Amino acid sequence: MADQLDGSPVLAEVLGDALPALERFHAKLAEEGEPRGLIGPRDVDIIWERHILNSAAIVPYVREATAGARFKTVADVGSGGGFPGIVAAACLPDHRFTLIEPMERRVEWLSECVDLLELSNVDIIRDRSDAVIAQVRKRKMHPFAVVTCRAVAPMTKLSGWTLPLLKSQGRLVALKGRSAQAELDKAAKEIARFGGQSPRVVEAVVGPDLEPTHVVLVDKR
Repeated sequence: MADQLDGSPVLAEVLGDALPALERFHAKLAEEGEPRGLIGPRDVDIIWERHILNSAAIVPYVREATAGARFKTVADVGSGGGFPGIVAAACLPDHRFTLIEPMERRVEWLSECVDLLELSNVDIIRDRSDAVIAQVRKRKMHPFAVVTCRAVAPMTKLSGWTLPLLKSQGRLVALKGRSAQAELDKAAKEIARFGGQSPRVVEAVVGPDLEPTHVVLVDKR
């Protein structure tokens, strides 16, 4: 089944130098994504827009958060099919990505994608984020400049799974649905409790003439 955006100039415009690698990722998703339970049957002809460009929408916000940082480190919590972690890593070769995913079959998929896309800037941790948070608290791991995620949990839960991974002045960049602002309102206490401040929702550009997406930004004190 052809993808609606196959061959569109929008792809090169948005993805730039990452396009050849992400074309390989797209082909793998189109062939194996649905049988392996990583995308739904209705997504097969809209992988570019729904998954790859949607994930790439966080790239400017990650760049902004790491501008001037010595260590451009990003943790992607609940990486699943590689959204947004694999896509963002392909777009930001000068950033170091750690993909955190507890499910073995998804870790296997992520490893295959890292090899296929020849991403030398990616590490994968098979664990839950609270185990990684424990490592950060014990100073066995450095906290991250940015934490990203997509469709992992509502902000009431997500705050505790992501904000403790951030260094001071770091930033959470989370892809969210239309209810993003309502989620933030509901999670105000949790966000404050885990050191978050200035929570806000931005409308992020997915591509020319494509529907924008919602990104939640939270700064770490």
